[in-house]
Amino acid sequence: MDIMQTIKQQIEENAIILYMKGSPNAPQCGFSMRTSQAVMACGQRFAYVDVLSNPDIRANLPKYANWPTFPQLWVNGELVGGCDIVVEMHEQGELKTLLDGAAVETDSSDS
Repeated sequence: MDIMQTIKQQIEENAIILYMKGSPNAPQCGFSMRTSQAVMACGQRFAYVDVLSNPDIRANLPKYANWPTFPQLWVNGELVGGCDIVVEMHEQGELKTLLDGAAVETDSSDS
């Protein structure tokens, strides 16, 4: 499968997905750490992709997203943004609302 198709499929199949350096429990950069902590604090399950162990995704996701940096948080197929945006949304209470909404949509589509 083409790498762009793989990225598209990951984003479509996961209501909440974080592309980051490392994992939520072992982030490999400060930006990924702050972003994953903000997402985890919202209490919803989410998928993640470690771009350090997936060099093809690391090289191509910025082209797919038209967003040059990592981490990248995607919710319901839309790019939310990177560290600064996600942390600011979390501090303002907007991130939890967004993620709770995505989780509700996922739950209702499963039944």
